[in-house]
Amino acid sequence: MNSAVRTIDPTSDAAIAASVAPRPIEEIGAGLGVPAEALFRYGHDKAKIALPFARTAEAKADGKLILVTAISPTPAGEGKTTTTIGLGDALAHAGKRVAIALREPSLGPVFGSKGGATGGGHAQIIPMQDINLHFTGDFHAISAAHNLLAAAIDNHVYWGNELGIDTRRINWRRVVDLNDRALRSVVVGLGGPGNGFPREDGFDITVASEVMAIFCLARSLEDMEERLGRMVVAQTRTRQPVIAAQLKVTGAMTALLRDAFQPNLVQTLEGTPALVHGGPFANIAHGCNSVMATRTALGLADYVVTEAGFGADLGAEKFLDIKCRQAGLAPSVVVIVATVRALKMHGGVAQKDLAPENVAAVTLGAANLVRHIENIGQFGVPAVVAINRFTSDTPAEIAAIEAACGEVGARVHLCTHWADGSAGALSLANDVVRLADGPSAFHPLYASNLPLVEKIDAVAKKIYRAGSVAIEPGALKKLGEFEALGFGDLPVCMAKTQYSFSADPSRRGAPEGFVLPVRDVRLSAGAGFVVVLCGEVMTMPGLPSRPAAENIFVDETGFIGGVF
Repeated sequence: MNSAVRTIDPTSDAAIAASVAPRPIEEIGAGLGVPAEALFRYGHDKAKIALPFARTAEAKADGKLILVTAISPTPAGEGKTTTTIGLGDALAHAGKRVAIALREPSLGPVFGSKGGATGGGHAQIIPMQDINLHFTGDFHAISAAHNLLAAAIDNHVYWGNELGIDTRRINWRRVVDLNDRALRSVVVGLGGPGNGFPREDGFDITVASEVMAIFCLARSLEDMEERLGRMVVAQTRTRQPVIAAQLKVTGAMTALLRDAFQPNLVQTLEGTPALVHGGPFANIAHGCNSVMATRTALGLADYVVTEAGFGADLGAEKFLDIKCRQAGLAPSVVVIVATVRALKMHGGVAQKDLAPENVAAVTLGAANLVRHIENIGQFGVPAVVAINRFTSDTPAEIAAIEAACGEVGARVHLCTHWADGSAGALSLANDVVRLADGPSAFHPLYASNLPLVEKIDAVAKKIYRAGSVAIEPGALKKLGEFEALGFGDLPVCMAKTQYSFSADPSRRGAPEGFVLPVRDVRLSAGAGFVVVLCGEVMTMPGLPSRPAAENIFVDETGFIGGVF
């Protein structure tokens, strides 16, 4: 190992986080009215909230819900999670009773190229290394439950196949919470009759699992087990669906998930409570933290700041059309995060050329931000813009963003929470309170009774601004089959590249009039949505040429460095 790699940068997120002594988790819980006896401690700085207490709290969820989303992401970075945390700290600084509700990080990005998901600078949740790595073991439980069902399917076939499962039509893939492209397509059952029947299979990343989606959308253990039982895992030789309940292991799956289902409580660097629970990706799943954690927070705090993954065309749309629809939630305000650097990239500037002032590129790239603002307006929720400020941003570049947002009536706030903590987001917090205490006429984008094809069309044309949708014949046939089985009322969960409104990741900015290709659809009957696979999006990512895992180390004191 290169000794230089082991050097701890004193300005790094890890070093900043390590410089703050966390408060006892009982003290954080007490600030929300959670008694010590309702906390299951994982050390002194993280705990799970006991399910009976959480259920009592979520039953009276009446706080104001604030959603933080962002422009279409770029390699320049936007800082959505950092802004979520900074806003939560600022609300607490202003004397509000507040809680933050976030997703748990996946090990895939942590060891890949994106890094962790605990914020940055002076707007972080801690303990950042623990949260970014194993945390309380929730993802391991979800992986184990998912793979138990996979084992049960192959075991059922091995012992006589009473259900008549067609081994060519098993659609329940295995999962692992890592980026491993070699596992996308595999063959199982090799090695002779004792190992089962050879067949093609594959792995998805755990965050793409329907078990993860169910975990995050379920309202109770009973609801979770019932949803697990509804999952369609295969077809018979006569093309009838086989559901997980017929394999008789959903009780065991629920047992594996019981403790994980309790929301996790941690804190920010400034001691603001944060419930971090669940973690589906927004480009291949619905991209929101658990309903249990969100509703528990809403029952304990007056203001709850949450986020949805990637840009507003993915995470926010799914938050509003899937999570809110299922969980009876209605956000009061949406915050859209942007950076000057990212808007330059949307304006055509290469990442290596972002430093010099380029007002023209910012103005061109601001079309991406404006479209997201307009899209949020279609849901009837007020939106405000947060510019996550960098020291390299110039007044002229900022003025260009303000001018573009002014044309669509959106207020803009310069935020320096990365450098200044809560003090850097007070203006945003005050405006959020003003909007949250005002009227909101939230409604989903489309009605539940629309045909599935029309729901896809609505998202593609109203949110992405596609000119048309090209659905492969096989996918179109499946949509008809889903409706014939009684699943036509489900919302659609679009699986698409996060980097563009289109399905082409190279088309930055605000493209329109393109053809959105739909190559396949998958029924997630337990989660309660239909996954629509657009373009080349994959459910098992790969590692980059220089994965972040190469820089992670443990020093002689046990300190974990290199996590970002």
